[in-house]
Amino acid sequence: RIPYFSYLAALHFYETIGMWRKANYLKIHFAESWNELHHLLIMEELGGADLWFDRFVAQHIAVAYYWIVFGLYMWNPTMAYNLNEAVEEHAFATYDRFVKEKGEELKKLPAPKIAKEYYMEGDLYMFDEFQTGTCEPRRPKIDNLYDTFVAIRDDEAEHVKTMAHLQTDVELSTSHDGTCEVPPELLQGI
Repeated sequence: RIPYFSYLAALHFYETIGMWRKANYLKIHFAESWNELHHLLIMEELGGADLWFDRFVAQHIAVAYYWIVFGLYMWNPTMAYNLNEAVEEHAFATYDRFVKEKGEELKKLPAPKIAKEYYMEGDLYMFDEFQTGTCEPRRPKIDNLYDTFVAIRDDEAEHVKTMAHLQTDVELSTSHDGTCEVPPELLQGI
């Protein structure tokens, strides 16, 4: 979540001093932070925040990382996006290896409640917003813990694509920005 907070802070600063306004970037980065928040909530539901020392270390690393990314974004946004692309690629590879190594065990375990709420039952507007360059909504099935980790892995792949896109294209498209055609089956009854 941290780099997206840094990007939002830098974008708000630029807007405040009148340099430039990137409303679509604000929306995408907020949607990315919303997605990462739910990854954090899922991990906490699985016990990831149980140890005080783990939380202490994570929080202090997060504060330092925030300021590093903020400074990098202020100096060169493309470099900040490049750094985060590498971080997200590592996250994808880590989750991918995990689901391949532990898949059978994970399929026997129930999905966390928050995962079902986020991926299947909640307001999916923000979920769609961080997936740039596509008009096809992604709707993961969440039947067990394996499905949960596959969805998180796939989210990380979407973050990689967004970071790569931001380094080369100043105009992004998302499923809710008016550039996508609404499938006819969704218009029936309107």
